[in-house]
Amino acid sequence: MHDEAPEQSSLRSVATALPLLLPYLNSVRHGLLLIDEHGRVILVSGQSLTLLSSHNAVISEGSSVRHILRIVRNSAGDHWKQVRAQLRRSFAQAESSTFEITLHEHLLGIGLYPVADQGWAITFEDVTARRAAEVQADEMARHDPLTGLPNRLLLRERLKESIGRLQRTGEACAVLLIDLDRFKPVNDTLGHPMGDALLKKVADRLRSTVRPTDTVARIGGDEFVILQTDIQEAANTQALARRLVDLIGRTYMVDGHLLTIGASVGVALAPGDGSDADTLLKNADLALYRAKLDGRATYRFFEPEMDARMQARRQLELDMRQALARREFQLHYQPQLQLEGNRLVGCEALIRWQHPVRGMVSPLDFIPLAEEIGLIVPIGEWVMRQACRDAVTWPAPLSVAVNVSPAQFKSERLVEMIMSALAASGLPATRLEVEITEGVLLQHSEKTLQTLHRLRELGVRVSMDDFGTGYSSLSYLRSFPFDKIKIDRSFIADLSGKRDGEAIIRAIAGLGKSLGMTTVAEGVETADQMERIRAEGCTDVQGYLISKPVPASEVLKFLSSDLATY
Repeated sequence: MHDEAPEQSSLRSVATALPLLLPYLNSVRHGLLLIDEHGRVILVSGQSLTLLSSHNAVISEGSSVRHILRIVRNSAGDHWKQVRAQLRRSFAQAESSTFEITLHEHLLGIGLYPVADQGWAITFEDVTARRAAEVQADEMARHDPLTGLPNRLLLRERLKESIGRLQRTGEACAVLLIDLDRFKPVNDTLGHPMGDALLKKVADRLRSTVRPTDTVARIGGDEFVILQTDIQEAANTQALARRLVDLIGRTYMVDGHLLTIGASVGVALAPGDGSDADTLLKNADLALYRAKLDGRATYRFFEPEMDARMQARRQLELDMRQALARREFQLHYQPQLQLEGNRLVGCEALIRWQHPVRGMVSPLDFIPLAEEIGLIVPIGEWVMRQACRDAVTWPAPLSVAVNVSPAQFKSERLVEMIMSALAASGLPATRLEVEITEGVLLQHSEKTLQTLHRLRELGVRVSMDDFGTGYSSLSYLRSFPFDKIKIDRSFIADLSGKRDGEAIIRAIAGLGKSLGMTTVAEGVETADQMERIRAEGCTDVQGYLISKPVPASEVLKFLSSDLATY
């Protein structure tokens, strides 16, 4: 008896092992189909039978590849040409390959693996649910979960498509960047759930005002973008911008609350204002910034000068951030005169910026920007500390008045900073006066009043600046006992031109006297103004008639001058 060849022994071992392997193969989610070198099935797992077989065509051991292809063709339907091409390519290359085909309305992941000189191993996996989940996740990744609107990612894809059409066909498009006005107070006072509900209503209104071919996206907390396509003329976009401002500004009913907000809109047109996504979005943002500066609740189209202005603003911001470290800020002081006895009682500290290139920069040019970007807090701290250091060199009891901005009052450490400045300089608290405007009291009034009372307990005096310019000034006098009220310079300037000027100053002076407060008339520039102010009962004056603001080094010299002429 002759011994078996090694190949025959191996085949016999495989044939014996296959029935033992099937229960294991049937238990996994991947199907397996083994085909020998003659194109016949030598093993088919249960999962493969489930995925491939139909009620009138069953695959079994010994089935031919032709039989399997017939089943696949019947199951693939309209997808058969695609499937046949992929199978031909894979078999012809005799290399491992993976691809997906649709059978019985199921998406199958197929793996073809050649076995050298013996046939093929084919794996099957039903990936229908996985691919559906991936598609859903992809959709979610491109949409805002709160409003269901496209997010920044999908907006960029749509914008890229529009720019592609622009380059191919010349079809113009526009980007409208929308920022909600007065939305933050809704969030802060009524809570985030109310804010979220309001955002959903805003989204609904935005959807209602555009065409199906346009895109409405939410790209931030209260920022939206509309991509307007197929624009025939700029007037179409202008009409849309006008509608947006009007529609968003109408009253909302949310959970029983009547809410009113507004919208500022910045517009950039392609190709005139840019031919790529980044440029269009940047220029729309510049136009939006202009709309906000112009009073909000309006729209502005991008203009090239806006970019130049923004570049100048950014440079000013960079310079200002370095100015503190470079010690470019200075303090000048404007004396305040007590009319009774013509006696100097103190000076107001006024910041100046000596820029190495720009020269002397007016506070009107940099203080609003400092407040906007939050730099006013460290600048304000420097002013407070320097003013205390300068004032301690003046004869007692002369005081120094320092303006404190609303942004500084938001800081948790304002009182501690002032205490530190007083302690470091040695200036008594009674010689420091903090000046605030109505803007301080408009924000977080309860917390602000607590801070003001803490300052009063230290001995620091508190005055209200620009009195008479705000709509709630009188109510604030009732909520906090100010030491001093400063009559805004606009009323002093009106003394010679408007008949009611004297009556207003008389009323404020009488109010201050009855409440035990000092009244300071700001902006006094002529002897005639001085006489009228004396006659109306103001206690103190400040202005160019007394002295223009002078550097710290000249304050002592001025204090020793003769004031009898006033």
